[in-house]
Amino acid sequence: SKQVLGHALWSIVEDGELSTVCYRPEGLDRLVQQTKFSKKELQVLYRGFKNECPSGVVNEETFKSIYSQFFPQGDSSMYAHFLFEAFDTQNNGSVSFEDFVISLSIILRGSITDKLNWAFNLYDINKDGCITREEMTEIMHSIYDMMGKYTYPHMKDSAPKEHVDSFFQKMDKNNDGVVTMDEFLETCQKDENIMQSMHMFDNVI
Repeated sequence: SKQVLGHALWSIVEDGELSTVCYRPEGLDRLVQQTKFSKKELQVLYRGFKNECPSGVVNEETFKSIYSQFFPQGDSSMYAHFLFEAFDTQNNGSVSFEDFVISLSIILRGSITDKLNWAFNLYDINKDGCITREEMTEIMHSIYDMMGKYTYPHMKDSAPKEHVDSFFQKMDKNNDGVVTMDEFLETCQKDENIMQSMHMFDNVI
């Protein structure tokens, strides 16, 4: 595995991308501390990441093109935009390998609370600490657009609105029109269906 890492580093140096040589062994050791991945898993993930993104970072366009391959029957660009913003923790318009594996570690191996925090952050589009009806409506429309009309031909146009209404009915405990992190966590942790869907990610990697 040292040899694999050596090759990865050598290709970075050859590409002239000296700025991304932060994946030397101590960089990996730091990521082992920060994530729930082993060193070997991180090396495999890094190889794949470098293969897909030779520059060492992913921009929003790359994210959109990856998602359009997964969901060819719909328009996934808006959902990919929201997801990209959730991965872009530095808020600098690009997702580095570190950003990528830290989020991936939460989604796949984080505690239930970690996962719910991450999901809340995805829905909180302007990152002000609460989810509004407008934000939830945008997210819902982006998900229905991504799934495409062909997947759900019987889906009524009112479906996203109904979804948002039921979300707020469940979550907005004090009826102030916004859902806070506390309301979100409390409701989700009491909801068996949501908890089941959170566990589905556990065995992906």
